[in-house]
Amino acid sequence: MQTKIYTVSEITRQVKNLLEENLAPVWVEGEISNYILHSSGHRYFSLKDENSQIRCVFWKWQAFSLKFEPEDGIRVVAFGKINVYEKSGQYQLYVEKIQPLGIGKLELEFQRLKEKLQKEGIFDEEHKLPIPEFPDTIGVVTSPTGAAVRDIIKIIHRRAPDVKIILNPVRVQGKGAEEEIACAIDDFNQYKKVDLLIVGRGGGSLEDLWAFNEETVVRAIYQSKIPIISAVGHEIDFTISDFAADLRAPTPSAAAELAVRDRKDLYRELNSLTDKLVTQQKSTLEYFKREIQTQIKSYGFRRPVDLVTQLSQRTDELSKALCKEVKKFFELKKNSISLVLGKLNVLSPLSVFERGFSLTRRLPELTIVKDASMLKKDDRIEVKFHKGRIESKVEKVKKDKK
Repeated sequence: MQTKIYTVSEITRQVKNLLEENLAPVWVEGEISNYILHSSGHRYFSLKDENSQIRCVFWKWQAFSLKFEPEDGIRVVAFGKINVYEKSGQYQLYVEKIQPLGIGKLELEFQRLKEKLQKEGIFDEEHKLPIPEFPDTIGVVTSPTGAAVRDIIKIIHRRAPDVKIILNPVRVQGKGAEEEIACAIDDFNQYKKVDLLIVGRGGGSLEDLWAFNEETVVRAIYQSKIPIISAVGHEIDFTISDFAADLRAPTPSAAAELAVRDRKDLYRELNSLTDKLVTQQKSTLEYFKREIQTQIKSYGFRRPVDLVTQLSQRTDELSKALCKEVKKFFELKKNSISLVLGKLNVLSPLSVFERGFSLTRRLPELTIVKDASMLKKDDRIEVKFHKGRIESKVEKVKKDKK
């Protein structure tokens, strides 16, 4: 029996046919190396792991759907057919599509969604709502256990103890976090009990912050009728939610400072305004005094007696005008001061206590008690009055009849 002898071309072609006929298209994961973008538009590179590598070809006409530019060191998954390049006898992957893995994939998704929403006008300034200068109640959407919520509550209570805070606790990362955040925003809009929302969390990796890059959350922020301050991560962190929010704060602590004005600053401004009013009044009086002195020293006072009567009449007219203007000026300033003092008095939590009201908080967490249903027998409570406070224990809870 005669032995069959193959040429190199024949055996290479036979291997090629076997691969084409028996191996279906495959997904291959690996790290890109030796990447070359040829002047023809074709891309040549290798995919490698710890033990092996395979040559890859990405034809120009296959790359039209490419959403990123590959480069050495990026981990990807590539889809294509295994075949043999007959000239070298080397098997290689003819890539039909490719996508990044890990952080690279997230960054790509970030850019895609950002560009999509930007084209829709989601980030346009014309849609931004003004942040209220003096909110009565602030809603917070964040984790109930993180440092972010503690910082927000502490800073708001320090700067504006009269402002109420309502927390809607949510998960801020992991599966389902985006739905919880979006639902919390929708809930606040449905019940309309707050003037401003702070939505955010503390810092973390791109994966940790990803819930705030989800389209569900971004659209909930955009559709909110309540102004929203976003407060996600640290100063260097940016999420798509930041672009949709009415105001972006670099940190949760900064969001609390942007949400309320420090009452101490308001008192300083009031004192400054009072000083300015007093200075203006003194200046006006000095002006009229100089005018009178000028009239007294004028040529008319040195004329014969026949002009005295005329000058006296003119002096009376000026005196009346002076009194009228001074009175008018003081009335205007008095009204301005009364208006400022009235607003300040409304903002002061002490004015409520002076009228006989009190503040009840459940111990030890100091939760504000709004109705009896929040308490049960043996709960410890603290009651704050205009002067002093007491601690007591609940003996019985009675609810109002509907």
